[in-house]
Amino acid sequence: MNVLPLSAYKTTQQKGFISSSRLILIAFATAFFPRILESIGAPSPINFVHFMVVPILCLLVYLRSRNVSQQQRQLMRAILIGLYLYFAVSTASALLNRAGAVNIFLNFMIQSEPFLVLAAIISIPFTAEKLVQFRRWVLGFGLLHLVLALGQFVGLHTGLLSHSRMTLDDNIQGVFYLSSGGHVVGATVAFMYSIFYYVTAKEAGFALRTFVLGAGLFEVLVADAKQVLLVGAIAWVVLIVSRTADIQKTIKYTVLATVVIYSFYWCVYNIEIEYLRTFRTWIRPEIYGPNGDATVQKLFPLRTIPEHYTSLLNWFLGLGPGHTVGRIGGWMIRDYSSLLNPLGATRHPVVESIWNYWNNSYLDSSFFSPFWGFAGIWGDLGFLGLGVYVGLWWLLWTRVCLDDLSRFLLLNVLVNGFIFTTMEEPGFMLTIAVLLGLRWHELNPRPTADAPAMRWAGVNPYLN
Repeated sequence: MNVLPLSAYKTTQQKGFISSSRLILIAFATAFFPRILESIGAPSPINFVHFMVVPILCLLVYLRSRNVSQQQRQLMRAILIGLYLYFAVSTASALLNRAGAVNIFLNFMIQSEPFLVLAAIISIPFTAEKLVQFRRWVLGFGLLHLVLALGQFVGLHTGLLSHSRMTLDDNIQGVFYLSSGGHVVGATVAFMYSIFYYVTAKEAGFALRTFVLGAGLFEVLVADAKQVLLVGAIAWVVLIVSRTADIQKTIKYTVLATVVIYSFYWCVYNIEIEYLRTFRTWIRPEIYGPNGDATVQKLFPLRTIPEHYTSLLNWFLGLGPGHTVGRIGGWMIRDYSSLLNPLGATRHPVVESIWNYWNNSYLDSSFFSPFWGFAGIWGDLGFLGLGVYVGLWWLLWTRVCLDDLSRFLLLNVLVNGFIFTTMEEPGFMLTIAVLLGLRWHELNPRPTADAPAMRWAGVNPYLN
């Protein structure tokens, strides 16, 4: 009787086995491509497939993670322990507020998927060769998205593609085609990929890297996703502030950021291009003051949600998973009611009151939305849930983000958490998780040969 070896490398060499890195790519694909598949005729429940596939495939990767370093194992366990705590808080909140079991599952999965995938990537004992292959696939996903988005731009402006939903520019969405808010998500993903490629693809040459970066910025402009650039600018400023201990880098980043931001501001007011003129509609100081319309609307859920508290415990556990202004409570349970209501999904009246307020406002851009990530987590799970969630991101900041590129990617997620529910968009969040995991491995030393061969030579690079 043949006994299957425990080594992750040996199992990938057995006929019929799928390597751990390919399992991650499959999990990533289930969250990255469902929108474009739905647009060409796939049934809408395809958007739920990743909720089942991602945890199962990540579990397989965890179980097959052998011959990894102590650092990898400890980091993976720290992330998983944080998720256990987050699930415990979610369950306690659901019991307190009588939320449905499907609420717990969907809300927890949509927020935990990036951490599950990142922990799985960290637990893979990549060799240099296997890491290069993984990188090619990940960047290939981004290239496909960018090509589709630019193709949609050409098709829409030449009349080859028709549109009946949203504006013409809002339909430039890449792999997130024909989804509400897909132009912002698509532009954000393109921007993240282009930045990652520009910084890391040194072997490609300056011209190609600049072209890819320019293509990513071009998608942001033609998709009318102005907030992507604003989020990137804020993330850049926060990164500069966080690096004050390194005086040389702080000065360099400050000078560069000042030049770039001022140049862009000058272009907005001095170059008569439609894509630049649209930014002027946001530059209205009177709506951003303490009593400005934008400020009042953005903070509306923070005032309204506590009015529905029935117990002191609500401050710590919120109104229940999927019951307030997160993606599950704000959209998913409503849009997929025919599928989720029979499963026992529950809603809270506070959501309807916040929708009514936003629908009657002239500030209808997602940038001014009262539905935003951190408000949703706090509203659903209270200060305990928000504390655990922020703690998970702090763990990534201190132990996974090993360079300024990784920190910039992470800060883009956190800044988005104050604007809209992009922080709960699976395609975007798994993109960030995969890029962070890839970068973490690139910045950590690895063997140049498979572990079994090196172990026979008396060297175990994962334990030394």
